[in-house]
Order: sequence, then structure tokens, then C-alpha cells
Amino acid sequence: MTTFDAVPIESVKAYWDARPCNIRHSTASVGTKEYFDEVEARKYLVEPHIPAFADFPAWSGKRVLEVGCGIGTDTINFARHGARVTAVDLSTASLDVARQRAAVFGLEDRIEFVQANVESLSQYVEEADYDLVYSFGVIHHSPHPDRALAEMRKYLRSGGTAKIMVYNRKSWKVLAIVVKEGHGRFWDADALVAHSSEAQSGCPVTYSYTPSGGRELLERAGFAVREVRIEHIFPYRVRDYVEYRYVKQWQFRYLPPPAFSFLEHHLGWHLCLTATAA
Repeated sequence: MTTFDAVPIESVKAYWDARPCNIRHSTASVGTKEYFDEVEARKYLVEPHIPAFADFPAWSGKRVLEVGCGIGTDTINFARHGARVTAVDLSTASLDVARQRAAVFGLEDRIEFVQANVESLSQYVEEADYDLVYSFGVIHHSPHPDRALAEMRKYLRSGGTAKIMVYNRKSWKVLAIVVKEGHGRFWDADALVAHSSEAQSGCPVTYSYTPSGGRELLERAGFAVREVRIEHIFPYRVRDYVEYRYVKQWQFRYLPPPAFSFLEHHLGWHLCLTATAA
């Protein structure tokens, strides 16, 4: 596997500051309630497995540390279900929008936002026992994911829960990138995936993991993995999706829902790992 350990963290920050994740999920004015409602609806329409994975109601009255909150969609749902949330992100642009979101929904008192590099998280967030450490689609964009997880482990007492999503290497998405973008250059898959993993091309760092590799990644940091689930194939034509039309790609258009679900659970892009602190 190609490593990205020489990539400066400033490059990662600049990439996400230029276009925070999901920032274009609505055409309404950024910062309005209409905008945030539309962003949430679109996010969970396309990635409907997220609410079940996060299990927002389960953390009512609990302390949640979210690593990589982005513009705050999951953050707000943890808070509105009664959790007290510390929401961390590297991107100042993302945090600016997330703070607006908390204000719009009157949840500022339940969320503490912190700008930080997760690889040195304990320099920014006081070490304390959290009930849940949650990170969805984030640490695979850090130059040193092992360091990130070692820092995250500090915030869970023995038996505490971690829910981490990283990208699945054995996925439909990787196959599509290698075939379409790389013209079959499987030996160059890591660089190709990094370039094309996100809506905005050229992401400086993107690791992907096999299910066993994802398990090993967490176990090296002191987590005991309890469940590994594979989720999410994006079925829509991109040229329509960016215009807010939901037209499926030809290969998925007539696939029965049970068949599509089977495919997602074997070749999905999201490797969802639930673990406890060992």
C-alpha cells in the first residue's frame, strides 16, 4: 500500500477549506435553515446507512467526541438527540459552517467546536472519558492514520465505544476508479483513489483498507473490533446528481433492491467498524 506520510497536514487542511465536504448539497443560501435541512436530507438520502451506524438516540445524555465533524450534519443529530458533543475538525471553513448550523438549531450549548489536527488531538482537547468516539470518513485522509487512532484511543475508558468509517479497498468505487480513470492500472490504485475519492478531485491523502486491514488498523491502536459492515454504493449518474436529479447509472437501474443491497454489503465503499476500547 502506498503511504502518504510525507504529505504536509497543511495540504490536507487547504483541500478541505477550499471545499468542505457536502457544502454543495443544497442550492439555498449557506447558513440558512433551509440550506441545512436540504444538506441533511440529501446526505442521508444518498448515505442512508449513516443514522443506523451512528445510532444517534443511543447517546442521549452521553458524551460524544466526533473527529472530523465537517459542516456538522451528524454533529447536530447527536446533539438534538441529547448528547453532549465535542466536535473536532482540521478545516476552519468547515467549522465556520458547523457553528452557524448549531446556532440556527439552538444547539450551541450542547456542542463544543475545536479546530485541531487529530494526529495531535490531545494538544487541543483535554483528555477525558467519552462514551463514544465517532469518526465517519475522516482518518483515511490523515497522513498518519495510526497516530490519529492512537490519539482517539486516549478519550475512551476501557469498554467505551468507537465507531469509525474508512474506505473499503475491495469496493465497486475502487474498481470504477481504476477502470475509468486509470484505464486498468491496478498497480497505481492508491494514487488513483486518492485523486478521485472525493467530489473535488485531487485529495492529497486517501487510504483505503480491506476489511481485515481496517480491523488491524484499529486493533493496533488498542481497540477491540466488534462489528465490521460494508455499506454504500453510489448508484446515480454524476452529471445528473450535480444538477440535483437522481438518475441511476445503467448498471443499477433495473437491479432489484435485494440484489443491490447484496452488492453494497460486499462491494460497498464504506467500511464501518464498531469497536470498544480494549
